[in-house]
Amino acid sequence: MKIIIAPDSFKESLSALDIANTIKAGFCEIFPEADYIIRPIADGGEGTVEAMVHALKGEIITTTITDPLGEKGTAFYGLSGDKRCAIIEMAAASGLERVPTEKRDAKTTTSYGTGELILDALDKGARQFIIGIGGSATNDGGAGMLQALGVKLLDDAGQQIGYGGKNLRQLVRIDMQAIDPRLADCQFEVACDVTNPLTGQQGASAVFGPQKGASCEDIALLDKALKHFAKIIKRDLGRDVEHIPGTGAAGGMGAGLLAFLNAQLKPGIEIITEQLQLAPLIQQADLVITGEGRLDHQSLNGKVPIGVATLAKKYHKPVIAIVGSFGEKAESVYPYGISAMFSILSRISTLESALQPQTTKDNLFLSARNIAATLKMGYQLGQHEYYQKVR
Repeated sequence: MKIIIAPDSFKESLSALDIANTIKAGFCEIFPEADYIIRPIADGGEGTVEAMVHALKGEIITTTITDPLGEKGTAFYGLSGDKRCAIIEMAAASGLERVPTEKRDAKTTTSYGTGELILDALDKGARQFIIGIGGSATNDGGAGMLQALGVKLLDDAGQQIGYGGKNLRQLVRIDMQAIDPRLADCQFEVACDVTNPLTGQQGASAVFGPQKGASCEDIALLDKALKHFAKIIKRDLGRDVEHIPGTGAAGGMGAGLLAFLNAQLKPGIEIITEQLQLAPLIQQADLVITGEGRLDHQSLNGKVPIGVATLAKKYHKPVIAIVGSFGEKAESVYPYGISAMFSILSRISTLESALQPQTTKDNLFLSARNIAATLKMGYQLGQHEYYQKVR
């Protein structure tokens, strides 16, 4: 029996790899001879680097970067075993979690550090890039990233504009002459699970600005700045990005990647499953197991269990989802290919207690073991009924 184990992480508790290994350990108690294939999955956000590095037999690289506040720090990215593919989580260098609450200011934060991660990966030989752009602290349209890569965003005095979205208002001309020439040979895939345009009521500033410290006045200022940025991009690069779905992701980073690096904006789960070649593995499997911390109707929006189950459904493979807990309308996932779902919670507990890594691991192991035992009993009963009929 071949079993594919392809879960997401249980956020704030265990990584996707830990989840997958624990499920395998539980199943091995009942099916020790089964052929297990471990494929931890992420949807392009947190955990993507670890999942991809595991599958591509790569390594995690740590390097010095400029953080969203313009200060020096360190951040990580993943590099495949053959050094050709870099996996970058924008949040690692330019994420909201890097900025203390009292210092969050969407007008001044920069994405420069994300550009530095790309440069470091270029130096190591990468020419294919997978970039997850969730969780950013920035609203600069990717301007900082572009400056790190050699793009000159010039004001009326011919000088580089300063960090932060507010300074996009000073942009007069884009100079591409000094952009790193190696980028011309690169392919960029961007994990983007939102459809917001760059500007307007559903744009980057209005929708995502408040969580980055933007006031109502700031939102109006930043929206005008991004609108101006889009105007200059259209004039100087011939790319009209203002109203394209997804260009408002990560404070407009989607627009910057699309316009300057010819990136493809795609659902994160689609990029990851393609890169991991999950479809042919599932095609050969007898059973697929997936999971995440909380399964509910929001899981339909590009989350790992639905992405895995949708693939499995194409090949008529049964899918079991093992999750931390069920949320509202969890039953809505069944039509997408999930055959059965189980919560690992075995007793009433506080959220803090349930999220303890060892508690999660113990509950997950027991659940996986019991699910496997139930499957074995079902098989035995089926065999028994069959032989009864033969008699």
